Amino acid sequence: MSIHLVPESERSPGVGHIAPVQLPAARLPYAARASRLQHLAQGHAMAEYLLWAAELAGAQQATAEALPLPEQEAAGLGAALQQHTQTPLHSAQWPRSAHWLALLDELLNRMTQQPGMQTAAIRQALARLQQADATQRQAWADALLTALRSEALPDDAVLPEAGVAQLLWSALSLYWRQLASQLPAAGRAEPGEQRHLCPVCGHVPTGSLVLGGAQAGVRYLQCSLCECQWHVVRSKCSNCDSTHALDYWCLEDEKAPIKAESCNECKTYLKAFYQQADHQLELVADDLASLALDAEMEEKELARSGINPLMLPLLA
Repeated sequence: MSIHLVPESERSPGVGHIAPVQLPAARLPYAARASRLQHLAQGHAMAEYLLWAAELAGAQQATAEALPLPEQEAAGLGAALQQHTQTPLHSAQWPRSAHWLALLDELLNRMTQQPGMQTAAIRQALARLQQADATQRQAWADALLTALRSEALPDDAVLPEAGVAQLLWSALSLYWRQLASQLPAAGRAEPGEQRHLCPVCGHVPTGSLVLGGAQAGVRYLQCSLCECQWHVVRSKCSNCDSTHALDYWCLEDEKAPIKAESCNECKTYLKAFYQQADHQLELVADDLASLALDAEMEEKELARSGINPLMLPLLA
């Protein structure tokens, strides 16, 4: 099955009570993440980084509240959906408005006031972005989005430095999350494959969330850019669609709330987060706090198929 987005009036009940796509909430998008990161930092070996990430998420939350998506841009999403039901907000085709640059400026201003942003490396990245003009920022954004789609860069493209890339991505992700949260659409499941990329913006997931309660066992992948969630059956590899046996790994016992799901066909893994085992899970935060599991998977020579928006991979 593949997923297409359609206007809300064309909502399809074809998959019963399982919604093919869940758009991100517009209200308090990063507050829970910041709180969870602060909680996870207590006594953690990566406490300093988790607290830094919490400040970044807090700055994203404040920025989202100060600069919501302009009404005119939100109103145009319906027309975009009519033209492109497949990945209507694809990052290679969507014409970024000046709003994302305003979000970036607001985010940078708020981060310069955070106590955890005062190290030399972070101050340097903040200053580099603040001093860059709009043309340079757009060029960096184009290169970064292209690289994180695993596409070849144009010959004249230059990737930003790691610290600059992280800050840029934080603003780009906020922009795409605002767009996705206002998209007047529903998902429709149709025959087909290629479920490993976000049906809204075309990017890879951060991880998979396995629901509890009335929908216990239902799996959604969460996008690393726009943070939409889309349904993928658990019998398939989330990266290559293989239906061969999948292996599950954890650092604790078999009831651990976080496991790595690996595929022997494509030699990749993606972490799964089980709400039934821990109702306080926040996928991005708990993924960042469980990098020890990633280290174990790398030792098994398995490549991660997802990206955490708070810790980008080395691209250079």
